[in-house]
Amino acid sequence: MTAKPSNRNRVRQLRTAAGLTQAELGQLAAISRTAVTAIEGERLVPSVSAALALALALETTVEVLFGPKDASEQSPTWAWEPQTTKQSYWQAEVGGRHWLYPAETAPMYTLLPDGSGASEVSTTAGSQRLLSKTLVIACCDPAAGLLASEFAQATGQRMLILSHSSREALKLLQEGKVHLAGLHLSTADESEGNAQVVREVLGSDYQLLRIARWQEGIAVASSSRIKSVRGALRSKLRWVGREPGSGARQCLDRLLGNRSGPRRVAHNHRGVADAVHSGWADAGVCVELTSSEAGLVFLPVQLEAYDLCIPNAFINDPRIQALLKVVRSKNYRRLLDSLPGYEASTTGELSAC
Repeated sequence: MTAKPSNRNRVRQLRTAAGLTQAELGQLAAISRTAVTAIEGERLVPSVSAALALALALETTVEVLFGPKDASEQSPTWAWEPQTTKQSYWQAEVGGRHWLYPAETAPMYTLLPDGSGASEVSTTAGSQRLLSKTLVIACCDPAAGLLASEFAQATGQRMLILSHSSREALKLLQEGKVHLAGLHLSTADESEGNAQVVREVLGSDYQLLRIARWQEGIAVASSSRIKSVRGALRSKLRWVGREPGSGARQCLDRLLGNRSGPRRVAHNHRGVADAVHSGWADAGVCVELTSSEAGLVFLPVQLEAYDLCIPNAFINDPRIQALLKVVRSKNYRRLLDSLPGYEASTTGELSAC
C-alpha cells in the first residue's frame, strides 16, 4: 500500500450501509482495521489486491469504491432521452457511471421503477448499494426473465433486462450503458457469426458467454394450411419482420432473398408471434418459444447460438462472477432445456472474441 491521498473514497459510506464495523470489514478483506481506517480517511491508497478485496467484501465494484467523483461521472445520467421530466426510471452503475433507464417500456423481466424524475434521485448509501447490486443486460431473449429470477434467488442481487436487438445491444455496450449485450448471429453455417460481429463493432477485448442454442424459424397461424418453409416462401403472405440488425431479420432476409422486405415490423420475438396470432400478419420469423406460447405452427429454419458479450474490463466484477455461477448451475441449465426450442449442452462456455 502507498500513502497517497485519492479523494475518491466511498468505503465508509458502503461499509456503514452494510452494517459492518471497520474490524469486520478488515477481516472480510484480509487487511487490518488500521488500514481500513486510513483508507476511509483517504490517508492511504489501497493496492490493487486490497481494493479488489474491499469491493468483494462490500459486494460492489472497485469503480464504485474508488472511481472519480467529477460531476460528469457521478451525476445521474439518462441512458437515453426520457419522454417526460417526471419519467419513472431504473438505475444502475456501469463502469463507474450512474445511469438512469427510462421506464416508458417494460423490460422483459419487469422491476418496479426505482423512482421518478432525475432531480429527485436518491444519493443515500442504500441507493449506492442498489446501483452496485444491479446487473444490466440488453438482449432479445424471451426467456431472459427466467435468468433474472434465478439470478435474484441465488445472489440476492437484481438483473435489469432491456429489450433490444443484437446490434442495438452491442451499441449500448459500446456506449458503456450496459454490462452485457445478447446476440444470436451465429448459425451452423456461420459458427463464428457472434464473435465476428463483436470484433467488427467493438474490437477483441471481449468474451462470449454461451447461454443457449435455440431454434429460429417461421411462425404461422394454426389455421394455416402451410406445413413447410418452402410452402411459406411460395405463398403470398403478409410478413412481419424485425428491425434491421436483429438476428430474426437477418434470417428473414436470407429466406426472402431478392424480394422486398416486410412492411410490418415488430420489436421483439413476442411481438412477431403476437402479430401473427392477432391476424395483423400471416407469418414472421421468431424463436420457437414465442411461437409455442402463442399457439402457432412453427417451421424450423436454423439452430442459432445465443451468447452474452462481456467486456474483459468487467469480467471480475462481482455481478458478472455471480452470473457465471448461475448460468453454469445445474438448475438453470435444466430449466433452459425444458423450454421449447432451447438446448443447453454448451450453456456456460466462455470464449474470447
